[in-house]
Amino acid sequence: MTKLLLCTDMDRTIIPNGHQPEHPQARETFRQLCSLPGITLAYVTGRDLELMQKAIATYQLPLPAYAITDVGTQIYTYRQGQWQELPTWQELIGQDWKGKTHQDLKAALADLAELRLQEPSKQKRFKLSYYVQLEVDHAQLLKTVETRLVALGVEASLIWSIDEPENIGLLDILPLNANKMHGIEFLQRYLELSLDELLFAGDSGNDLMVMASPIRSILVANADAATQQQALQLARENNVEESLYLATDTSFPLGGNYSAGVLQGVGYFAPEVMAALF
Repeated sequence: MTKLLLCTDMDRTIIPNGHQPEHPQARETFRQLCSLPGITLAYVTGRDLELMQKAIATYQLPLPAYAITDVGTQIYTYRQGQWQELPTWQELIGQDWKGKTHQDLKAALADLAELRLQEPSKQKRFKLSYYVQLEVDHAQLLKTVETRLVALGVEASLIWSIDEPENIGLLDILPLNANKMHGIEFLQRYLELSLDELLFAGDSGNDLMVMASPIRSILVANADAATQQQALQLARENNVEESLYLATDTSFPLGGNYSAGVLQGVGYFAPEVMAALF
């Protein structure tokens, strides 16, 4: 029996909230895949736990065994009908902030008018999140923020993204090692799995670190052209092209958008798994 930890992003990867169409059978087939013996599902998402659960209910997604949430700053397992945090992950990433708190970082950036704090529900112990207007020179802003944080003595990662429906920039400040890739590697060690028992699927720029690593990765077909090019370039530079699969919208019965792209990639890396479905 094949043993596989399937780690997947949510928005615009298995959630069809992009501009491209979704095949009507894709999510049901994805649910069937995740119910197969030996398949362990983990969501890797920028959403917090509450928003992740709302998405599961709204889009009728399968319930995962694990969840890496809040842009990699929280890891949960689902046991006995409830979500339980894995505290060892918080202890590990907390070392990057060298004893400084969320409040310390916020105070160091308080005079930067371009930064607008996101709602309290979107802040976490090791996640400081801001809104930024799109007309702002975000590259220069990030340099300024980075300089402030270095002076504070913390090791931080700055995650820039765009909320397209709301037309607003998003800046997440995290511990340096709090990201999707390190969260996935933590789960891999926690579950004592080999690289051959691990798959990741994503769609956007904040998934590129994983796709440029030896972790076998799937880029769904609805990813924009720039992300596709970046993923290929980074995989070539790191000599891990064999670990990256770009789904297409024409080479699979269900197409390659969203969860159909995930299925397509699973078929490429683990054809014995897909044989149980088709």
